Amino acid sequence: MADWTERYRPTSLSELRGNDKAAGKLQEWADTWDDHREAVVLHGSPGVGKTSAAHALANDMGWETMELNASDKRTGDVIEQFAGRAARNATLAGSAAGGGAAGGDTESRQLVILDEADNIHGNYDRGGKSAITKLVKESGQPIVLIANEYYDMSRGLRNACQEIEFRDVGARSIVPVLRDICRREEIEFESDALQRIAERNKGDLRGAVNDLQAIAEGRDAVTLDDVVTGDRDKSMGIFPFLDAVLKEQGAEEALQSAYSVDETPDDLTKWVEDNMLTVYDADEATRAYDFLANADVWLGRVRASQNYSYWRYATDNAAAGVAAARDGEKGGWTRWGRPQFWPSSDKTADEVVRKVAAAEGCSMDIARRRVLPFLEAMTHHCKPKELTIRMAAAYDMDEAEVSFVTGSGESTNKVQGIVEAAQARREEAMEEHAEGAFAGVPTRESDDAGADGGAGGDERDAAAPTAAADDATGSSDATDDGNDADSDDGQSGLGDFV
Repeated sequence: MADWTERYRPTSLSELRGNDKAAGKLQEWADTWDDHREAVVLHGSPGVGKTSAAHALANDMGWETMELNASDKRTGDVIEQFAGRAARNATLAGSAAGGGAAGGDTESRQLVILDEADNIHGNYDRGGKSAITKLVKESGQPIVLIANEYYDMSRGLRNACQEIEFRDVGARSIVPVLRDICRREEIEFESDALQRIAERNKGDLRGAVNDLQAIAEGRDAVTLDDVVTGDRDKSMGIFPFLDAVLKEQGAEEALQSAYSVDETPDDLTKWVEDNMLTVYDADEATRAYDFLANADVWLGRVRASQNYSYWRYATDNAAAGVAAARDGEKGGWTRWGRPQFWPSSDKTADEVVRKVAAAEGCSMDIARRRVLPFLEAMTHHCKPKELTIRMAAAYDMDEAEVSFVTGSGESTNKVQGIVEAAQARREEAMEEHAEGAFAGVPTRESDDAGADGGAGGDERDAAAPTAAADDATGSSDATDDGNDADSDDGQSGLGDFV
């Protein structure tokens, strides 16, 4: 079954419901863009029609669209390469677009849409904020930014844009939309049922359409009795949800909490997976990963078949299953981290993979697909600290690389302390494995050894680092058997530091 929010997305601003004033301002912004050449921010609660309005505007104006959303990696490089190219007068086909005031054809323009502009964060968005600010100031094409929280955007970005607020959609505007969908889908309905759906979604038109689709599935009529009596608790945010699933609630309660969060099952699964190891022990995590694997299977079936009824099974596993895997409640306060939503191929990731491959004597593909996931799991949020230090020392990682692997903030004292400790450990290891390279540097120990032992003392001192190196790597025979290449290039794998 196709997603009704996509099937019945407005194709024109005139079809937008509940935000006529905002739609009028957006149309005026587009009509006068040649005069001001400023970007615009559409902000308001989730589900009120901001993204739909942007696409409807492009359709009305005959503009191409280039969309960069939260599922994409939005680093400065990516924004410059894709959105930047479009905004600087290049169309999708690579041809020059019209220059507006310079006399270009408005129909050849490209509308750049950047969704969740208030939610650029983490390792994968490094440089994204400054790149977007620069982009909107230099753009030769119209840009629409979408945001839920206007003041979560930087002041510089806000000052560079016009802003249009989208208000929550009233039940009076939601009901006609639901009625029209029912008629198109040839579904009978009771007016009270549609009114109930509209009221319990409290201004969220998208949520109301999703509820209608879930209730109508497999039915040819929707009655008031079919509508779930409990109102959606929109006050539950993602962090209270994580508290509920990972620390407090049982399986049934956790499942109900999942229905109260305005996130898709895909994103809920990522939030749970990325934060679970913060509080779960090894046995609990082992059981929970089975449920997360099942959730991923169902999400894959949704993507393959576009049958969104499978979402319920993903939610069952990600919320109820993970909660059931926990042994009792977890006390205390926990700092939850945002998940790494986007796969990475940025410079930091490539450098980490290169270092791992060189140190372990494997291909970069093996390092990326098989070694790196284990490093991420073992050092999640720099825990345990000692193992994280050993990893950073083994692969000579800087703050950005440790932050990338562990998911911790690059500028935190924790990451900086780990990098400093790792560097000190590398220096110690270099001296230990130098095998007399520093013998010419006078030290108290070497003076005493020379006075006491003469030539015999020198021989013993020279042999000591070799024995230490053999102990660290297992044996000199093991090195001779297969690790000559690693010894020649001076690289050390994680095993040398464990």
